[in-house]
Amino acid sequence: MNFNPFDEKPMPLEKTFMDWQMMYPKPYNKETADPYTKTRIVLMNGTEFEAQWFSRNFSRHCPDNDLRRELAMLRRTEQQQQKRISNLKPKDENMLEHTITYEQLAVDLTAALAKRESDCNVKNALDFALLEDFDHLYRYSNLLNLEYGVYPEKLVGGYTEIMPARPTISEHRHPMDSIFKYVSKDASLLTKLNINTIIAAEQQTMNYYMNISSLYSKSDVGRRLYIEIGMIEEEHVSQYESLKDTTVTWLEDLLMHEYTECYLYYSCMMTECDAYIRRIWEECLHQEIAHLHKANELLCKYENRDWQSVIPCGDFPELLKLESNIDYVRQVIATTTGNTQFRDTIVPLGELCGDADFFRYQSTVNHNVCCVASHQVIDNYIRCKGKDYRYEVKPSPICELQNRTCDNTSLGRDPQKTPSKYSVCGTTKNNCQCPQDTNHIC
Repeated sequence: MNFNPFDEKPMPLEKTFMDWQMMYPKPYNKETADPYTKTRIVLMNGTEFEAQWFSRNFSRHCPDNDLRRELAMLRRTEQQQQKRISNLKPKDENMLEHTITYEQLAVDLTAALAKRESDCNVKNALDFALLEDFDHLYRYSNLLNLEYGVYPEKLVGGYTEIMPARPTISEHRHPMDSIFKYVSKDASLLTKLNINTIIAAEQQTMNYYMNISSLYSKSDVGRRLYIEIGMIEEEHVSQYESLKDTTVTWLEDLLMHEYTECYLYYSCMMTECDAYIRRIWEECLHQEIAHLHKANELLCKYENRDWQSVIPCGDFPELLKLESNIDYVRQVIATTTGNTQFRDTIVPLGELCGDADFFRYQSTVNHNVCCVASHQVIDNYIRCKGKDYRYEVKPSPICELQNRTCDNTSLGRDPQKTPSKYSVCGTTKNNCQCPQDTNHIC
């Protein structure tokens, strides 16, 4: 049965406010909580952060105080929702354990969105960053096991592999190479939802790493790893936000933000296995339906338009389900690890000229490989344990990453040591036109 939030009767906005007890929920048990319950919590925390960022920027660019008051009304409940969701995390879950959840979300959310995406420009962006978040999971997992003795395989529930992909050291690209083409106004509703969802999730990861690197107290290399991977998250947010349609008005974007929140809470509610947390998703959904109807009211009042001019059919498309994507991730590793970005295009590393921005930037930030934290973490682990920490169902699909006694710092950086195998989605339509010998995934 289709669900259209515009057909629902909204509660009054004043009824969306919560008291302190409601804002401080019972946290999950870190030993028994399903990994995807934890990833949904991180996702919706990030979605509420995005609501804040957007609303505040809208307010700062709005000269109408009446409209700004309306935004403040919506924003107050969004703040309360964020506090409620954030505090589902238990006190006894350490920073690195929580980080594993962030990176598992990044991997399995990105894969879920990429598998259903029909716009090849958006799909290429998702597949490209997917491998980088996958490698981040591997780096943090080695640090967690070495410094705390915790086995990340248990944290991810065996749903997500832990092994290298495009090495983090190879992910540092010049800022000029971090922007994609933006989608058109007639992009599908699912594409727009995919973009809004991945922006919220990656932005939350960026925010998290921006704030906690100085709070990590276990080791200097751990603090530096958060700094390094935090810089990659800055790239990812720049890439993903560049995909958004730049021609929409602020009020159109407000409506789409609220619709995205409704869609995600509904997806969470319908796929959640924890009854207590499912009730929270349901309550948040009702709050967001009220916000959505207010956004539609504002669009009518200030632009004399209704929601159908932005979202022609309000029925939710296929719901977002977080689940294991081992086979898909392996296919992407096998075919795209040697790719990099040049301006707004994904290309094989070997196509770059010798003086390309990528190599100049690499020579600045990574001129001393031994001091690069993402490499040093693995090197330290190998020297201590004899081989790196992995959870894999079988060896890596590319031979360059199968050696467990030496961290690869050349793949994706050195064209002579990077496979030339190359695969991207070749059109912006459903009928991809890619060479048959690339093992292209579509």
